[in-house]
Amino acid sequence: MKKFLLLTIFLALVVDHSLFACTNFLITKGASETGSTMITYAADSHELYGELYYTPAADHLPGEMLDIYEWDTGDCLGQIRQVAHTYSVVGNMNEHQVSIGETTWGGRKELRNEKAIMDYGSLMYVTLQRAKNAREAIQIMADLVEEYGYYSSGESFSIADPNEVWLMDMISKGPDRKGAVWVARKIPDGYVSGHANQARIHHFPLNDKNTLYEKDVISLAREYRWFDGADKDFSFAEAYAPVDFGALRFCEARVYAMFKRIAPSLKLPVDYVKGDKNAEPLPLWIKPDKKLNHRDVQELMRDHFEGTELDMTQDLGAGPYSLPYRWRPLTWKVDSVEYCHERATSTQQTGFSFVAEARSWLPDPIGGIIWFSVDDTYSTVYVPMYCGINQVPQSYAVGTGDFQTFSWESAFWVFNFVSNFAYSKYSEMIVDIQKVQRELEGRFADEIKGIDEAALEMYEDSPLLAIEYLTDYSCKRGQETVARWKKLGEFLIWKYLDGNVKDEHGHVTHPPYPQSWYKRIVDDTGDHLKVKE
Repeated sequence: MKKFLLLTIFLALVVDHSLFACTNFLITKGASETGSTMITYAADSHELYGELYYTPAADHLPGEMLDIYEWDTGDCLGQIRQVAHTYSVVGNMNEHQVSIGETTWGGRKELRNEKAIMDYGSLMYVTLQRAKNAREAIQIMADLVEEYGYYSSGESFSIADPNEVWLMDMISKGPDRKGAVWVARKIPDGYVSGHANQARIHHFPLNDKNTLYEKDVISLAREYRWFDGADKDFSFAEAYAPVDFGALRFCEARVYAMFKRIAPSLKLPVDYVKGDKNAEPLPLWIKPDKKLNHRDVQELMRDHFEGTELDMTQDLGAGPYSLPYRWRPLTWKVDSVEYCHERATSTQQTGFSFVAEARSWLPDPIGGIIWFSVDDTYSTVYVPMYCGINQVPQSYAVGTGDFQTFSWESAFWVFNFVSNFAYSKYSEMIVDIQKVQRELEGRFADEIKGIDEAALEMYEDSPLLAIEYLTDYSCKRGQETVARWKKLGEFLIWKYLDGNVKDEHGHVTHPPYPQSWYKRIVDDTGDHLKVKE
């Protein structure tokens, strides 16, 4: 029965999770206002249905096997040996406050091993069921790919526990070779890092307890003639993920925007992320100008390059209402010349995102919170889900809805209803959306201290009672958020019907386009629309 339950959960995790799409930020204890660690993850795909996965803890029989399904396609890749006990996992955080995120960067195509069993999605979720801390997670991931092979292309992983935050770059060793080459670096305390679909680790120390790597990571690059210098000069990223324009403009640019927001004093130049491969690469980590709390980090996930040369609200593509989104394709041609749209952290095709916060001073079931959301990060709400809960809100749960059928019972569809309507008159509607967003997120932030204290008091007498209390709290807040968002959608339809705007008395008004847009129309059409005397 337990084997069947676990298999069912893994089947539920199967989604079409398109490559080259995600964003992770990493915050250490010393860079956090409260002393927590945090990692973020935006799982972005035009075909990803956003939901909150839940896997209960379980015991397994000797000899039991686990079927592995590729996260992107749902194809069964093979079986691996199950362990005696697996931990519960809420989203991408387990009961020990270990969290894992990822971004795909592809890298050397000739290294892909399509006979392997462990893809990046299975690697994350299997590891979360088995690891008690970040270092153990790294070792488990290394052991799994060593024994069963690594199926996916190049990948970066964020791995955190209540005390440490690590960034790991990994790519397969090639066809018919088990294992993977990888490097993992612990982010120094007081610093932050990020990755967004491009390998970030360049040079690394070869004898350092806070740097781990696979033994063949340099020799394999030599074998393929991607590196021929001294070991100390080896760069993982240069060998296995050489940059092109897309890697800089669409990927590294998101890390640049985050660094610029939290450390403007560094005055990081924009040349590298605009496509100059000869410019100085971004540092792997930086020290923020001030310490960050979980709400600061949530706001980092809401970025369209505002305040930079790449600001998506400013060019013609934003339309009259400063829409910071561009419909695909990402690149396009005019008169045989190729152009591009920007690719920001906040994007319309996000399935789900989170800020995973781990707090070392509290028992694990209380200390870990995954601030979870679905859809576009700019117009969503991050709802607190404690890592010790034993069920998730029905609106967010696996099985409530799917990508093919709209449902008012589904958090994913309710949030998409609001955001997609807002895209039609964005600069005006987003004001109404953010008012409710900040009201809810502010309320949750204010509540957490009291919820922690009440749960801790219960935990000292009865851990199970505390877990029930946290489960009830998380599920209620999730359901209330979806209900409030549905009401917000109804309000927006009422207020902005047919391109008009109702005032506070319900009277229909007809606000004009911004004057700057009228000028653009005249510049484009000349006298064609001119009223003749």
